[in-house]
Amino acid sequence: MAARRARPDHLWTMDELAKYLRVPVRTLYHWNYRQTGPPAYRIGRELRFDPRDVWEWMQHHTTD
Repeated sequence: MAARRARPDHLWTMDELAKYLRVPVRTLYHWNYRQTGPPAYRIGRELRFDPRDVWEWMQHHTTD
């Protein structure tokens, strides 16, 4: 049986993720539109990001 992930304490906003990744918010919107960025959750009209999903996405998109 797969272990369930604990709920995150805080979902990141676009601004928080942009600051963390050091990219413009516009880049995040572009990635989201093209479905190439980290997974996002739509809450109302806003996008939110689980830090654990961002970390996993980064691990799959690193260069050697």
